[in-house]
Amino acid sequence: MRKSFATLLGAAALVALAGPANAQDTVKIGVILSLSGQFADAGVQMLNGVKTYMKEHGDTVAGKKIELIVKDDGGPAPDVAKRLAQELVVRDKVDILAGFTLTPNALAAADVSAEAKKFTVVMNAATSIIITKSPYLVRTSVTLPQVAETFGTWAAKKANVKKTYTMVTDYGPGHDFEGGFQRAFKEAGGEIVGQVRFPIANPDFSAFVQRAKDINPEAIMIFIPGGAQPAALGKAFAERGIDPNKTKILGSGETTSEQALKSMGDTSLGIITAWHYEYTSKTPKNVAFVKAYNDLNKRNPDFFSIGGYDGMHLIYETLKKTAGKTDGDSLIAAAKGMKWESPRGPMSIDSETRDVVQTIYIRKVEKVGGEPQNVAFDKVENVKDPARARNYK
Repeated sequence: MRKSFATLLGAAALVALAGPANAQDTVKIGVILSLSGQFADAGVQMLNGVKTYMKEHGDTVAGKKIELIVKDDGGPAPDVAKRLAQELVVRDKVDILAGFTLTPNALAAADVSAEAKKFTVVMNAATSIIITKSPYLVRTSVTLPQVAETFGTWAAKKANVKKTYTMVTDYGPGHDFEGGFQRAFKEAGGEIVGQVRFPIANPDFSAFVQRAKDINPEAIMIFIPGGAQPAALGKAFAERGIDPNKTKILGSGETTSEQALKSMGDTSLGIITAWHYEYTSKTPKNVAFVKAYNDLNKRNPDFFSIGGYDGMHLIYETLKKTAGKTDGDSLIAAAKGMKWESPRGPMSIDSETRDVVQTIYIRKVEKVGGEPQNVAFDKVENVKDPARARNYK
């Protein structure tokens, strides 16, 4: 990786990397997000979270002005993300990289982070392996194994589910969630009685749902992207006569996001999900955050928003801890072990893995004020990414 990066940038660029990055009184943060294409809303919500934090806490930290330089990678485009990261480092001379809506783009930019020794905050991309690709990476969102394995154990031990059928979208995140859930569920004494993967583009869910119904499991675990698919799947469950009160429907947080619930309506009632954030939480910290977010952005925050918000918190606190020093080694050392109270609850950065540690909430969709809403009724605290934690035993 080092050789190819040097070849691409050229000798002059590498000299620029080695030199002083900025004027002494400014900290430049290069933010790479998907702000156009099918994932544009996710990117916008992440940027809204960043801006909300800065609105609340100002744009000066440790005596230095914070300057954002925002770039749009247009969606799943690792080559574009890597090029943007290179440009931000070499041409714009940023001190810190941040953002990353999607896993492929985060993985590509990690090469630049490692080569340029730039502190890099992953605010969303959730595949476990990302943080291993550069010693200067940290994450403030969630990892899929963190949710999936916690949920698998909970389903077997707390919900007393013995037999489950799994249905996931046939792509990387779906595979990660499927593998994590199945591993933990079986280790806790459960049995996977069947599984299916469906295509990511415009699947007809009816045949897949019928296949699950024919097996008649105690529960069906699903993982699908957000957008229009949750409503289509909810409709298929309703049409095939699957009642969540009789057959438990389990899913990740994307399954019952605010937008998904609006699309699904009453077909969402009874679905149980595991996730790390829900904007309807009534904790004082979250109520204040939601108000500030609404005041600035005229909409509700979501899990993308909280990743951006907490990402900026981590950046601000590491800069305070280093007294404004912006070299990657100083900032990553400051980030390791950092703890704080987020609107999502207590969270920290693991000192060994540099990954997020947080509470995973178990929620059920119920009617609140006449509208479907995720209502948390259980939680598992201090959850590390289990895939990474296994490597440190």
